[in-house]
Amino acid sequence: MKDVQNLADERGIEIQKVGVSDVHLPFFIKTKNGSLQSVLARIKLTVDLPKEYKGTHMSRFIEILSEWSQKPVSFREMEQILSDTLTRLSARSAYLKIDFKYFIEKIAPVSGLKSMLDLDCSFSAKLLQGQPLDFVMGVNVPFTSLCPCSKEIAQYGAHNQRGLMRVRLKQAAGFIWIEDLAALMEAQGSCPVFPLLKREDEKYVTELAYENPKFVEDILRDLVLALRKLEHITWFEIECENYESIHNHSAYASHTEFVER
Repeated sequence: MKDVQNLADERGIEIQKVGVSDVHLPFFIKTKNGSLQSVLARIKLTVDLPKEYKGTHMSRFIEILSEWSQKPVSFREMEQILSDTLTRLSARSAYLKIDFKYFIEKIAPVSGLKSMLDLDCSFSAKLLQGQPLDFVMGVNVPFTSLCPCSKEIAQYGAHNQRGLMRVRLKQAAGFIWIEDLAALMEAQGSCPVFPLLKREDEKYVTELAYENPKFVEDILRDLVLALRKLEHITWFEIECENYESIHNHSAYASHTEFVER
């Protein structure tokens, strides 16, 4: 059969990224305790396309991803997937992003009851021929914040709300586990979020937040300081957003930084 996609193209335009997106497959993610967590992944996989070629081989992307959907995936496996993609697509650069829900165990502070908290996470990586892997890990963590101004001026209580921290980071070496990064992140809010709380737990977290009031700016700055202390971190991008309980808008702060060692 005639292979149209391998025909020459005369428009002289190199495409920087071509491939498949919004692919949904089961994947295994390595956990800190050594087990594997099965997740539903939403995937984008692309390569560059030289100006001489009309099209790429779309089916090969699905073949590669399908082969990896039953294997554990972490930093090194991302590099192997992209190296395989470069070879099978005869490309010079390849890009992969995996978005997934990851579950961590939370223990209620007083009752000790266990529950599972879902986190939106991502692994993204780019590989150029002859270059080291450029890998970025993303983790979103919910938190509780309590307004210092409200606490100061109100006769009864203070307004508080749920917020969300988003962190994307690069490392020169090593690998930080999702569980460890999530714990570091949630420690910067007024109080962590728990899926399951009994009355004694609710009393505890309410009072903990009241004794630890923070603006969104406070939370972001504390998170910056905490990330700077992590070994091997070379770059991070963070966002903090408070879903305000007394306003019809969110309070927002962001920061990007290259870490000097």
